[in-house]
Amino acid sequence: MTWWTVVRFAHVLSAALWVGGQLTVSLVVLPLARRLLDGERRAGVMRAVGRRFGLFTGAVFLPVQLGTGVALAWRKGVTWASLAEPGYGRILAAKLVLFCAVMAAAGLHGWATGGGRPALARAMAVTALVGSVGVVLLAAALPAT
Repeated sequence: MTWWTVVRFAHVLSAALWVGGQLTVSLVVLPLARRLLDGERRAGVMRAVGRRFGLFTGAVFLPVQLGTGVALAWRKGVTWASLAEPGYGRILAAKLVLFCAVMAAAGLHGWATGGGRPALARAMAVTALVGSVGVVLLAAALPAT
């Protein structure tokens, strides 16, 4: 096992925890909260879950993803120009663009939730979740070169 294996592991684990957390909240916690809690209690629980998940994202997920992602790209010799090349470069470029879109959707979700815009909050939550799964798909599609 090399240092780079640990860096890649941290990158993949962080992504898995973030996307897995989104899926868990969306597919397990939210449906149960809707079924078992009244509106006021449900709102309080989901607000607390959202704050905790947002804190995790800002304090752990983003720093790990950005740090390990930049390190892995540097090791692989990725340049701005190489992102336009067929294969690895274009897939990585698509992954990066989608990752930025997911972060924007997640930020808008938080803003909409705090601003009392439930329809926009829900749309952005779904957008972030679908986009996150897309990021994982693109990561899996990266050629092992």
